[in-house]
Amino acid sequence: MVGRRHPEQWSPTELEVLAGAVLRAPSVHNIQPWRLNFEDGLLVLVERRELELPEHDPQGRDRLLSCGAALANLELAIRVLGHRVYTAEFPDPGRPEVVAAVEPDGPLSPSASEVNRYAAIKRRHSYRRRFSGRSLTRHQIVGLRHAAASNGIEARPVLDEIELGRVADLLEFAAETHQHDRAYQRELSLWTLRDEGYLHGTGLASSGRPAGSLPWAGLVRESTALPDREVLKRRLTEETLLAFITPGDTRHDHLRAGRALQLTWLDAVHEGLVGSVLTQPLHLPEVRAGLSEDLELSGFLQALMRFGFPSGDVPHSPRRSIDELLGTGF
Repeated sequence: MVGRRHPEQWSPTELEVLAGAVLRAPSVHNIQPWRLNFEDGLLVLVERRELELPEHDPQGRDRLLSCGAALANLELAIRVLGHRVYTAEFPDPGRPEVVAAVEPDGPLSPSASEVNRYAAIKRRHSYRRRFSGRSLTRHQIVGLRHAAASNGIEARPVLDEIELGRVADLLEFAAETHQHDRAYQRELSLWTLRDEGYLHGTGLASSGRPAGSLPWAGLVRESTALPDREVLKRRLTEETLLAFITPGDTRHDHLRAGRALQLTWLDAVHEGLVGSVLTQPLHLPEVRAGLSEDLELSGFLQALMRFGFPSGDVPHSPRRSIDELLGTGF
């Protein structure tokens, strides 16, 4: 391989492009659990394992999904800067926190799809409101599935009425469970910020969970009004729901699922869609197992994702500064 570049060989503008792309990746509870280092000419993405969500993410699966999304953005940024990309996942067994080492590997102009995805990074935000009610076309759904499949991940639509009814049952069960779980509610409160309180650029913005926000879209609070099963089922029919499935359930699978989620999301944004990732219910074993059985999934369910057309403005989340992101070597 060729093209290793040391810190002084990246211009300040290029470094800003790389860091800015990573900072805008989605993450569980917006904890942004990554750091970007420069080591021996490699861009090294490090999982910040000290950022724990023991109630929401007890196995750290969502934290790795988040790192996978950050990796997707980093690779896109390198591509739009005109380089091939070579990525080694978990390259050092002695440093399990290093999830990827990314190397620019010679000059190559980006493709049109890569440019479109990179341009969508700034416009991508979680959308937890109801959608407009306008349905996605079959072509759009096929396109979203292709984005995931190109990364070795299956994105299976949940469209059948019987399946949506069972999904409604399990999501209602999960919402009620989390609503009455005081430890979960305390953890959620710790990561929820008033809009004027973005001191460190992490955490959930209060504006990101508007009054009447949908309980199956995450952030279930004690005051959240839960619809009955029929209302929930009817509202689910207004959405396009994709189940992201991996062949295994290893850290490699979780990282790759996060990358596929983000690339699918960016393609959706380019199409004028909005979306949000739903993993909270899947941390209840009975819900994850129940969905896998009822949907007859062939692998491991890592996330559900909802897509649609927006019915209003898309709220933004706070972000850390570039200095806080960059690790040693910059």
